[in-house]
Amino acid sequence: MAEITAEQAKAIPIRKRRNFFVDLLVRLFKTKPLGAVGFVIVMLLFLVGIFANVLAPYGWNEIMLQHRLSPPIPGVLWLGADNVGRDLLSRIIYGARISMTVALGAQAINLVVKLLLAVPSGYFGGKYDLILQRFIDAWLCFPGLALYLTVMAVLGPGMWQVIVVLGVSGGIGATRVIRSAVIRIKEEQYFEAARAIGVPGRTILWRHVLPNIMSVIVISLAAGMGGVITAEASLSFLGLGIPPPYPSWGGMLSGAGRQFMMVAPWMMLWPGIALSSVVFSFNMLADALRDLLDPRLRGGLGRYGGMTQEQLMKLAEKKTAEARR
Repeated sequence: MAEITAEQAKAIPIRKRRNFFVDLLVRLFKTKPLGAVGFVIVMLLFLVGIFANVLAPYGWNEIMLQHRLSPPIPGVLWLGADNVGRDLLSRIIYGARISMTVALGAQAINLVVKLLLAVPSGYFGGKYDLILQRFIDAWLCFPGLALYLTVMAVLGPGMWQVIVVLGVSGGIGATRVIRSAVIRIKEEQYFEAARAIGVPGRTILWRHVLPNIMSVIVISLAAGMGGVITAEASLSFLGLGIPPPYPSWGGMLSGAGRQFMMVAPWMMLWPGIALSSVVFSFNMLADALRDLLDPRLRGGLGRYGGMTQEQLMKLAEKKTAEARR
């Protein structure tokens, strides 16, 4: 590599470092089109859920008997009506609020459970780790749906029951990924150096462990969103999730939806499309975030991800010149 003078190195234009989240968003739209589509749909889900009262043309349980089993009517009933005359578009919009609430609530509990179990398990190891992992092995032996149905049969249907059950169960079952990340960090030199100079364990956990597993946590949460929404829809479909007449997408696919699907197919078509598109979007977004946040995978170039090959070469030459001065 040819040497360059200090004046030439100073003349090389270096791109100013962007904010981490802005840079991540730019790289998402540049390199991961499916992930970008998933991000847009997920943002629409949250916006629709937040502003459901404004966007919905009718109330979520407003009955209009004159429109019973009515097909889609532009300007009146954009997606048709159900068996008692309720507007399907309004119910799907309010159903987005329920899915958003369940997903966020369950994943918040999921995060707390994972951190409380996985981080000490990977950090301390020993008998604590051995006993905890055997408990998790026993927990994973039970089929997820059977476990959900058993607990919900005891607690009864309801939104908060669903949030707690899905959050705790999902958190226990997903501790292995976080634990593996903590064990990998324990083998790094900076971790051993911190322990050698007597840094307290609490400080090590807060300043070294948690920041370095944050990408794993974000990817795990994004990937789990779709699973939580699917699990809630499954429970509501079976009658043990969100009780009617609340407009859960899974509940709309059950009961009257199955009974009148041959007469009014739109009663199952639109909730099914909404549920499938949201779950697909979360999965695509999680896959894109995994590629962008993990530097070992393609696209994970960190803060240099937006630079061209020529810019990277110029930056390398500048660093070499600075090191030799």
